[in-house]
Amino acid sequence: MEFEAVIGLEVHAQLSTRSKIFCACSTAFGAPPNENTCPVCTGMPGVLPVLNRRVVEFAIRTALATSCEVQKKSVFARKNYFYPDLPKAYQISQYELPLALAGHVNIEANGRMKRIGITRIHMEEDAGKLVHEGEFAGAQASLADLNRCSVPLMEIVSEPDIRTPEEAGAYLRRLRDILVYLEVCDGNMEEGSFRCDANVSVRPKGQKKFGTKAELKNMNSFRNVEKAIEYEINRQTELIEDGGKVVQETRLWDAAAGITISMRGKEEAHDYRYFPDPDLLPLVVDGAWVEELRKTIPELPAEKIARLTAAYGLSKYDAELLSASRALAAFFEASAALFGGNHKVTANECIQWKESIASGKLFPETIAHAVEDRETGAISATVSKKLVEIAIETGKPIREIRDELGLTQVSDAGALEEIVSRVLASNPKEVDSYRAGKSGLLSFFVGQVMKETRGKANPRIVQEVLRKKLG
Repeated sequence: MEFEAVIGLEVHAQLSTRSKIFCACSTAFGAPPNENTCPVCTGMPGVLPVLNRRVVEFAIRTALATSCEVQKKSVFARKNYFYPDLPKAYQISQYELPLALAGHVNIEANGRMKRIGITRIHMEEDAGKLVHEGEFAGAQASLADLNRCSVPLMEIVSEPDIRTPEEAGAYLRRLRDILVYLEVCDGNMEEGSFRCDANVSVRPKGQKKFGTKAELKNMNSFRNVEKAIEYEINRQTELIEDGGKVVQETRLWDAAAGITISMRGKEEAHDYRYFPDPDLLPLVVDGAWVEELRKTIPELPAEKIARLTAAYGLSKYDAELLSASRALAAFFEASAALFGGNHKVTANECIQWKESIASGKLFPETIAHAVEDRETGAISATVSKKLVEIAIETGKPIREIRDELGLTQVSDAGALEEIVSRVLASNPKEVDSYRAGKSGLLSFFVGQVMKETRGKANPRIVQEVLRKKLG
């Protein structure tokens, strides 16, 4: 029997606001434990949450960028469960009435385009985290760091439209690119600001009914997500083929061992006893505000890749590398506008120096002038690289550095003819050997001319003049 996987992904994206969702505490990552806390986010008695407008704005912009319908009315609810890093014993989230519904993201995987539906987008607060270190009473100590309590999260729940690990990876990469383009999330998986849980089940191919699903957690990279899903598909398939049954549960991914491990039985919605939060009014979103925010949506990655490919004749691969960052793509276009020659070379230069571009150490003029001087023969590729490196170190214009160091390449054939004639006259035996059929000696003559010009001669022009002189 042939099986197919049914996969749905739940992404938790930490929003890049300066303060938390229901209080004014900082969201800065890496602060000393429990420094960024207050009575509100630590759940002290009698305190009241106040909704951060910026969080709502970021969530609406994400909804618009993923073609979701923003709901006029949404409601915050209490999600009740006990855990040591959740001091209130409940999490403020949204349940029956979320902020946005029914969107989609288009991906390319396994050589074809596919639309992955988005069920809902809602806002919620994060919990703290446990730090396991040291000992207490002879056992390992677990300490609670509540800095992350009430940090704003946006949960994006996909439809179960994903069928392979590759599709899951493509969906996550595309979604992360959208959030980073919108500047609502930094997408850093290592710091936990872009996290994913996967719901995986298998069923006989052609069957419409879903199989029993397992939820996978603890995946901190796109590759780990793909590996965990692949392992879980194989585990469930083998279990069914051996006559067993898949149990609905939450499983952890052990990256070192390359396996998933049972953690606990999977909770259902009723286990959390959701009810509307009595301290927060229903959120009513003004339609005019939504339309204002729609105007702020930038050109998104898929559209930018298509435009760069069509407008500049770039390969899709190069366009994707450039479009990985809004800033890098903008830098490329600024450089191309200054020198409209070989866009492929300009793209390669931007990709090669992307780290220096990101840090603000390079300007579009630097790349444009470097490419133009190479294309016109004013400098060689080797000199071009050296000049860019000096420009990064000093901040000086690249042509100023070129002229100061006297690195302009000699490309005038007339000026090179005299030097070539002198080199040939000094090496009569080699000239006779070349004319007798030893064509490899051309490199010897080029080297002698480069020595005479202290490396300033354009090798391509030198070869042309030599071939002409040697007959």
